[in-house]
Amino acid sequence: MKLLDVADLPLWSAPRWTWTWWTLVLCSAVLPVTAASAAETGYAGQVVRCQSRDMEWVHCDMPVANGVDLVRQLSNNSCIRGTEWGTDRSGVWVTLGCRAEFRSRVAGSSAETGDRKVRRVLRCESNGRPQNCPVVLQGAPVRLLRQLSSMPCREGHSWGVRRNEVWVTRGCQGDFEVGATDGSGFLDMPRTLVCESKSRQRRFCGATISKGVRLSKQLSGSACEEGRGWGWDARGVWVDNGCRAEFQVN
Repeated sequence: MKLLDVADLPLWSAPRWTWTWWTLVLCSAVLPVTAASAAETGYAGQVVRCQSRDMEWVHCDMPVANGVDLVRQLSNNSCIRGTEWGTDRSGVWVTLGCRAEFRSRVAGSSAETGDRKVRRVLRCESNGRPQNCPVVLQGAPVRLLRQLSSMPCREGHSWGVRRNEVWVTRGCQGDFEVGATDGSGFLDMPRTLVCESKSRQRRFCGATISKGVRLSKQLSGSACEEGRGWGWDARGVWVDNGCRAEFQVN
């Protein structure tokens, strides 16, 4: 009779002491990795990785009752709170190519300070009729951060500002940035704007632009040549002849 070696037995048929030995081996292999990961990242607590690929909007569930901090950006695209990421009642969301790791704050902790960049953003949407969106301005300036609708958002025509509200009409839907009340203006960071000419039709994508526009990534097979396939003015970016691209605006 041939005696079977334990190594010849299928794992599920091994004796109980063998399972215990395998468990110890697996645990001893996993624990150093976990410890090394914690030492490498330098932070503890619940960390969730949330990633926007192909510029889509993505939601990731995580505790938000005590606040959330971005602890590590993974993408080349910017991750600025209010435009590329934010929180709601059940978690964190990312968009426009932002990929990052987020940590839930524990009770009693305070927000991290330093050069953390935050935008104050108001979303206001018209379904074709006038819509008023209240906001406390206290003299702060407002600009169109990003047009969300296919209908154009043009200041003074389909959107504007009154004392303590932003108004939209004619189907304009957009994200509006509220500047600082101390006169320092808006956050001086480029914004990502995606503008697409579909069926080779001309398309205007509204955004308040004060400094300039740079094409950062072409998304279409059709050429995006400035002056023919795309261009810009202070009110936004236009694309034509099938050009689809990401732009950095400021």
